[in-house]
Amino acid sequence: MSSSANAGAARTVALGSNSTSGSVEAISIGYGSQATTGTQAIAIGSAADGTRAPVATGQGAIAVGSSNGAAVNGARASGANSVAIGSGDATHVGAEMDPIMSIAEARGITVIEDAAQAHGAVYRGRRVGSLGHIGCFSFYPSKNLGACGEGGAIVTDDRTIAEAIRRLRDWGQDGKYNHVLKGYNYRMDGIQGAVLDVKLQHLDRWTEQRRSHARRYDRNLADLGWQLPVPSRDQRHVYHLYAPLFANRDDIQARLHADGIATGIHYPKPVHLQFAFADLGYGAGDFPVAERFSRETLSLPMFPELTDSQIECVCDNIRAKGT
Repeated sequence: MSSSANAGAARTVALGSNSTSGSVEAISIGYGSQATTGTQAIAIGSAADGTRAPVATGQGAIAVGSSNGAAVNGARASGANSVAIGSGDATHVGAEMDPIMSIAEARGITVIEDAAQAHGAVYRGRRVGSLGHIGCFSFYPSKNLGACGEGGAIVTDDRTIAEAIRRLRDWGQDGKYNHVLKGYNYRMDGIQGAVLDVKLQHLDRWTEQRRSHARRYDRNLADLGWQLPVPSRDQRHVYHLYAPLFANRDDIQARLHADGIATGIHYPKPVHLQFAFADLGYGAGDFPVAERFSRETLSLPMFPELTDSQIECVCDNIRAKGT
């Protein structure tokens, strides 16, 4: 599993950053993966720096990817019976959905849009969560629009999908005690809906406060050479988190903590290094971009009620202690 892997011929496999593989039943796993020129091509990878995304071409092609950085094209798959899954809310701004939708609609593929942390985000004048065929939102209490307990919602303008989802959330029932599917108990409590109904009226104002705080952070930190969470011109960021990348993240976090300034790490360990997925055989270095994000991301204080003086205090504290 190297940082640049290539393979050719039948049933080939390439693992690693910028992986490529070609021919029949090609499989490529890694950052910027490509599995091309064959049947049943599979590409699994990440576009975390906003430049590369998994690409699969061939009959039965599958591309699975995410967009954790700036503007990206997302996972791409082409060929008969292909499937593409693109996830893009980790930066709370959404993925580049137009290219994803163009590819999917040309092939009759359903796009599921992950908007769990992107309540109110906008892409090219349209609300994130309404761009795919299905949009998914989380109402976990810490989200920009959070309930007082667990909750979430799926949105769609497809009547058939909506009916299936309603059945699945209620034990697969089509009418009381008439189970037509093997479903689940995913009914959100009514009290959570009541809380959300009230909070929804304040969401746009809270979002603008977050955006204002982010601009102040940008002004204070722009000259220090760190990678800041700046969206493209086509996107309206809602800043569920304000999480720059710091090469000496752990030192900065420790210094801030010592002075009573809380921070967070989202997330400290990438999926491929989690014990639950050890059976896949990946190790350190196999997904370098994901690993860099886990090492360097630091979430600074961000919530609507944050004051200008508090932001100045955070930034002054960082500057005073050096980098």
